[in-house]
Amino acid sequence: MNCFKYIFLVFPILLFAQEDHVVQDSLTVKYLIIEGDSVPRTSIDLKEVRLLHKLRFDDKKERIGYLILRRKTMKVYPYAKMAAERLDSMNKHLLTLKRNREKKRYTRRIQKYIEGEFSDELKKLTRTEGQILIKLIHRQTGSTAFNLIKELRSGWRAFWYNTTASMFDISLKREFDPVHVKEDYLIEDILLRNFQNGRLERQKSAIEFDFYDLTDKWLPVKEP
Repeated sequence: MNCFKYIFLVFPILLFAQEDHVVQDSLTVKYLIIEGDSVPRTSIDLKEVRLLHKLRFDDKKERIGYLILRRKTMKVYPYAKMAAERLDSMNKHLLTLKRNREKKRYTRRIQKYIEGEFSDELKKLTRTEGQILIKLIHRQTGSTAFNLIKELRSGWRAFWYNTTASMFDISLKREFDPVHVKEDYLIEDILLRNFQNGRLERQKSAIEFDFYDLTDKWLPVKEP
């Protein structure tokens, strides 16, 4: 349990003249000493808390659809988060390499590692789960799965990956677009709620948008 100790510094300074004396104004400053931290603070940094709206559904079918989307989103989000972490780690290491040969060799090794890490699990995903994952990869990295493959391998390989995915109605070029696609807005809603309750580990979106403005757009308050 954190213990907070208040330290009050009250040092009035008296200035004496020949016959008059003037008392300088003094302020009481409260400092906080947080357990485990030796630096006094005048404030405490709090984590951002988003106040989310109460969920509203027009009918049972819409509610069930949201619950199914929630289950699928929570299932694939960890893969998208892990992909973003691997990509960030790879890019940082590439900056330390000077020769193109070293960069290509390292990139191939990481790419094979990621494929081996994900392939078995990804094969178990349904078509809709796979498409949600593609969207979330774009949310977490700011780049489509198609472009990531193109950067890691070649445009030709990315083309064939996309063609194969198209056979299952999955586009690797699909973007996360909560501004124009309501399902993507609902996915964001699901993520935020599960970030808050601790079921999912928060990772900031690489895509910029105002969630509250989108709430007004997709879930307007109905007049009585």
